[in-house]
Amino acid sequence: MPTNEGYITVEDGVRLFYETAGDGEETLVVLNGFFLFNDFKYLAEGRTLIGLDLRNRGRSDYVSDASKLSGVQQDVEDIEAVRRHFQVDRMDLIAHSYAGIIPILYTMRYPARVRRVVQLSPLQPDQSTKYLAHLTNADAILQQFFASVWELQKQSQALDPQEFCRKFWTLLRPLYVANPADAEKIRHWEGCHLPTELNLMKYWTEVLMPSIQRLHFTPDDFEKVQSPVLTVHGTKDRSSPYGGGREWALMLPNARLLTIENVAHAPWIEAPEKVYGPVRTFLDGAWPEAAEKIESL
Repeated sequence: MPTNEGYITVEDGVRLFYETAGDGEETLVVLNGFFLFNDFKYLAEGRTLIGLDLRNRGRSDYVSDASKLSGVQQDVEDIEAVRRHFQVDRMDLIAHSYAGIIPILYTMRYPARVRRVVQLSPLQPDQSTKYLAHLTNADAILQQFFASVWELQKQSQALDPQEFCRKFWTLLRPLYVANPADAEKIRHWEGCHLPTELNLMKYWTEVLMPSIQRLHFTPDDFEKVQSPVLTVHGTKDRSSPYGGGREWALMLPNARLLTIENVAHAPWIEAPEKVYGPVRTFLDGAWPEAAEKIESL
């Protein structure tokens, strides 16, 4: 399917990269499209698909001016700028990992602009929450990852930045899957050739994660999200605890959880047959048969 691409310049002069496919009446915006767009391009059949690289991510501008970097709340306003650019009245949103929080923030602020939301392995609502052991996967692979990254950090001054980035991703890929054989399937997430992704750790630790840690949702905040939300989460996720997926589906008033057994942070990569069809069903207007209403953690 042919695609179009370009840049949208937002109010403060930062350019956001986008690519589109399809020309259907409904619009689906895929956040951080630089690694998600191709995997979910099948959804362009019958709708318009917009892959958006968030601020300082992917092929969007590399931003060195700290005054233009405020984290996930800024991402919300960038999405609104993109909606206005494409003159879309209501849209669907799909996002993965930390970005899975952003569609919820957007819906809280602009509820009339959102039709449906898909969260893929989202970070938990409150980063201080500690879940019971069966709702996390703090296994030996996670502990080995931290030890290996510590050793890599000690070599960082002697390594070319791109070499360091590639070595870091060599360590990170096995963390994102339950079956080590699936690690190579997410090589396209790497992005070490892009200045934004090459400098991601600084942006993550100094801007993105602090902005997420400042979030403290109230029952009234959750109540603002009346749009249907499908949360897709693997039970073996080491990066975003499965308990967080259950909590989103518990707290949001119109949400259900699609649990994918024995997969980690990339459920559509490890179990595509259990994710792709249900996501399409949901965006087409119905709850997938396997999605459940959560009554407790």
